Amino acid sequence: MDTSELILRIAFSFLVLFVMTRITGRKEISQMTFFNFASAIAIGSISANLVVNANFSIQHGFIALLGWTILTLVMDLIDIKSKEGRKVVTGDPVIVIKEGKIVDKELKNQRLDLDALNSMLRQQRIFSLAEVDYAILEPNGKLSVLPRDYKLPLTKQDMNITGPQKVFPLPTEVISDGLVIKKNLEKLKLDIDWLKQQLDQAGIHSFSDVFYAQVQTDGSLFIDPQDKKNK
Repeated sequence: MDTSELILRIAFSFLVLFVMTRITGRKEISQMTFFNFASAIAIGSISANLVVNANFSIQHGFIALLGWTILTLVMDLIDIKSKEGRKVVTGDPVIVIKEGKIVDKELKNQRLDLDALNSMLRQQRIFSLAEVDYAILEPNGKLSVLPRDYKLPLTKQDMNITGPQKVFPLPTEVISDGLVIKKNLEKLKLDIDWLKQQLDQAGIHSFSDVFYAQVQTDGSLFIDPQDKKNK
C-alpha cells in the first residue's frame, strides 16, 4: 500500500464513518444499550480495518460499513415501532430491590452479585440497602433507585396535604403505543373500566389515541396522547 492509497483510505473511511454516524442519530453514551455499544465498536473496527488492511478493498469496506449501518437502523426501527420487538432488542427493566427487599432471583438472572449492586447504589449516593425502597436495573445497565420515604426531601405538597401520600409504590405504565398493559393493571388492582373512565374524563375515547399512560403514586393517571400528525 503506497502513501497515496493510504491517504485515500483514511479520507474515505473518515467520510463514510462521519456520514453513517449522522444517519444513525444522536444518543448519549449513558442511554446506549449493550447492542448499541457493540454495534458502534463494530462500525469503528470496520473503518479501522479499511484504513490499515491492504487486502481489504475500499469497495468491500464500503459495503461492510453500509450493511452494518443498515442492520443497526433496522434494529433501532424495531425498537421504536414494536413493543414486543423492543423486549427482544433492548430487554425490559428489572426490579432488583422491591419494597426494601432484594429480589434474589432477578439478581441471579441478570448475573449481578451483591458487591456489584452495592457499588451501583453507592454511585447513587446510597450506602445502605436499608435506605432503598425500589431499585430497577434499566436496559442500558444503569440502576434507578427510589429511596424510602424518610430519605426523600420534604416538599410543599407534603406539608399541605394530610393523610397518606402514596396509593401505589411506583409509577406504573398501563398503556404503551396504544396498547393496554393488562398485567400492570391487575398488579395495581385496577380494571379496564377504571382506565376508560380516566380517559373519558380527559376527552379521549379510544386506547389507540394514547401513546403512553402511567398511573402515578397518588393514583392519578398521566396521559400522553398520540401525535395524530405522525399516525
